[in-house]
Amino acid sequence: MTHASHSPAPSADWHENAYDLVRGLAFYSGSLLVDGIAKVIARHPEANIANAFNHKQVGCKLWARDKLLESVGPAYRKIAVLGGWYGILPAMLLDDRRFEIGAAISYDIDPAVEKVAHTLNSGFGERFRALTADMYALDYSSLQADLIVNTSCEHIADLRGWLGLLPPGTRILLQSNDYFSEPTHINCVSSLDEFRTQAGLTHIDFAGALPMRKYTRFMLIGTV
Repeated sequence: MTHASHSPAPSADWHENAYDLVRGLAFYSGSLLVDGIAKVIARHPEANIANAFNHKQVGCKLWARDKLLESVGPAYRKIAVLGGWYGILPAMLLDDRRFEIGAAISYDIDPAVEKVAHTLNSGFGERFRALTADMYALDYSSLQADLIVNTSCEHIADLRGWLGLLPPGTRILLQSNDYFSEPTHINCVSSLDEFRTQAGLTHIDFAGALPMRKYTRFMLIGTV
């Protein structure tokens, strides 16, 4: 018995095939996040969405999402994600029905990612915003976020100095790693204990390590 082939020619455009695949997955799953990825592929072919949503990126963000739920709970009036890139983590939080999140804001210093982040999170309406900003220039007192997330502490030369900009009692989720061989990582840590010391949080709700193939990611959830 033979089957008719519906496969596209090998020369077919990758973006078109990826869009068709992800759009089908969005329809199957009902996920606003997956639907947003399909829209990014269609509207922003220059965006490196495959890298932003690769298995390592997703694994670290799933870990953050699950441990946040376990250690702190599901309800947040406003979450601010710094160095948010395309807004993947806000999308994963807003897409998770276990959480009750009023608004999620993604901040990034690169103006090129703002439109992509809005496209990715378009299904969440006014609950999501993407803004171009330097994390050192934000007025954290007026921001009034009940959770601030920074999963790129290895890129911050003076982590304690940046944390000093936050009002005392601010809840924070931080991630770093021991991937010293990456040239853009200017402030890695060798262990979870070193990360604890570096951050100097007044209270810790969760501290843990997630082994990856080339490095270990460390996470702290607590208050400054």
